[in-house]
Amino acid sequence: MRKMLAAVSRVLSGASQKPASRVLVASRNFANDATFEIKKCDLHRLEEGPPVTTVLTREDGLKYYRMMQTVRRMELKADQLYKQKIIRGFCHLCDGQEACCVGLEAGINPTDHLITAYRAHGFTFTRGLSVREILAELTGRKGGCAKGKGGSMHMYAKNFYGGNGIVGAQVPLGAGIALACKYNGKDEVCLTLYGDGAANQGQIFEAYNMAALWKLPCIFICENNRYGMGTSVERAAASTDYYKRGDFIPGLRVDGMDILCVREATRFAAAYCRSGKGPILLELQTYRYHGHSMSDPGVSYRTREEIQEVRSKSDPIMLLKDRMVNSSLASVEELKEIDVEVRKEIEDAAQFATADPEPPLEELGYHIYSSDPPFEVRGANQWIKLKSVS
Repeated sequence: MRKMLAAVSRVLSGASQKPASRVLVASRNFANDATFEIKKCDLHRLEEGPPVTTVLTREDGLKYYRMMQTVRRMELKADQLYKQKIIRGFCHLCDGQEACCVGLEAGINPTDHLITAYRAHGFTFTRGLSVREILAELTGRKGGCAKGKGGSMHMYAKNFYGGNGIVGAQVPLGAGIALACKYNGKDEVCLTLYGDGAANQGQIFEAYNMAALWKLPCIFICENNRYGMGTSVERAAASTDYYKRGDFIPGLRVDGMDILCVREATRFAAAYCRSGKGPILLELQTYRYHGHSMSDPGVSYRTREEIQEVRSKSDPIMLLKDRMVNSSLASVEELKEIDVEVRKEIEDAAQFATADPEPPLEELGYHIYSSDPPFEVRGANQWIKLKSVS
């Protein structure tokens, strides 16, 4: 016993040159994985749905926690930068909806495709871009993911097609991407996202029809955060069963606040599409803490008490944290360390996003096409000529 105490004393006294908290975390015996019960999905035109139990590994749990916390902190920093007038124009934040973007990414492959509407910051991150590139794009700087030209509503990455500003317009584009997947004979699917506010758009039903006729590998996903701009779903839609809206297309209604529910439903849907059965529809029941955009305080059409109740009972980060701690997949101290690291990453990215220069005027015509030879582009008035380069 004395030898053991002496050994522990040597470690804690600095032999390992690590903070005491890290040593204690490292010395704990964590479980490698744990099995959890998850909410059963409501089904439409399906005999069976995703499983009602799932396994979460410690490695995946820590990865999901870090990713969701990063998206949350990034959005809160964007809120701050917007109020300081460093971010201009439109800005739609997704804090509260982190289980959607992280859970969807966990259920597909990097080679699969995703297109969404303008609440896109979280998806831009989960598709592989850094916080630095995203925040710099929001502030209109050269180091942004679209060279500072796209802003909040138009960000892109490999196999990620934006960020689209026209309500519902990305849905036919998503069907087109799925058509390309099928045409090229690739075992890939396209996740095509839209909100409950866009769900009544006629072009969405046209896309449903074509995708079903041609059996396209398209997962149509309605992020139902209960309010289209400032209007509740009950006031805007005769039927709020968005997962049934495809009629002839099978559908699932999913708890969009539980990352494990989202992950399993996405895996199920992706396997369905890859099998050649055609499209499938997911409705993710989620919630946004901010208003529709930064110009919307978000409390004129819903109460502060409603928002607080969702935060206290259904917050996606809190739910994952409780599961991991209660099943010995992680400790509170370990998750707090991740919080500190994430905060530092966000602060560093914000400093870059405010110090990086804006793109010069002569780059206004750059990147019109991806591979064409340079050609002249008329500028804002007829006397200004710009050169387009790829």
